[in-house]
Amino acid sequence: MNRRLAVPFESVGDFVAMSVSAARELFRPPFQWRETIEQSWAIARVSMVPTVLVAIPFTVLVSFTLNILLRELGAQDLSGAGAALGTITQIGPIVTVLIVAGAGATAICADLGARTIREEIDALQVLGIDPIHRLVVPRVIASTMVAVLLNSLVCTIGIGGGFVFSVYLQDVNPGAFIANLTLLTGFPELMISMVKAALFGLAAGLVGCYRGLHVAGGAKGVGDAVNETVVYSFMALFVVNVVVTAVGLKATAG
Repeated sequence: MNRRLAVPFESVGDFVAMSVSAARELFRPPFQWRETIEQSWAIARVSMVPTVLVAIPFTVLVSFTLNILLRELGAQDLSGAGAALGTITQIGPIVTVLIVAGAGATAICADLGARTIREEIDALQVLGIDPIHRLVVPRVIASTMVAVLLNSLVCTIGIGGGFVFSVYLQDVNPGAFIANLTLLTGFPELMISMVKAALFGLAAGLVGCYRGLHVAGGAKGVGDAVNETVVYSFMALFVVNVVVTAVGLKATAG
């Protein structure tokens, strides 16, 4: 029983050790530029379409609900301010969480898991090549960069979709919509959103790499690790979202 209780703590310790090793190896030359670029494209390729497909319904839902509320209050011209605030502070990071955890981290885990069960990781270690430096660091950096780009894409889609939906379907004045975009949202809010996205990508990349490197049980183990990656990534990313949001609100309020 004690052994079973100790396993989760050992896993957390191993994850922290891998994260520290990745941070240390980040500054050790040579930097794996080619691997980083290839992994960035691989993650972006599996994430781009789901991002667009998820961002549009979120935008429509938020704009529709917000415009109904503003119309009841007689403040429909503030639709642009609400759309910008909701998109940049919440919709962008939340959609990024969904896509990074559901597509990016799982792709990383499946790739490294397949290498692990084929004993490629062991072969690298026999050859004196550090898997953390060669494989983990490029994937974590790629995941971080792609998450920031996905957040930018979602924010653009959110504001653009909010404009189209509000102006053409709910008769909001287009000039008032654009004029009020920066009423509640400015550079600090945008930077907080980008920091959230970067931390999401970092956490998801680390979780995907850890589970991929600790696969056991053959092909079934890879499938189990991919499923666990989604769950662990969601847990980590929503915790990060709450913490960064709270810190950001304190910072911008001050």
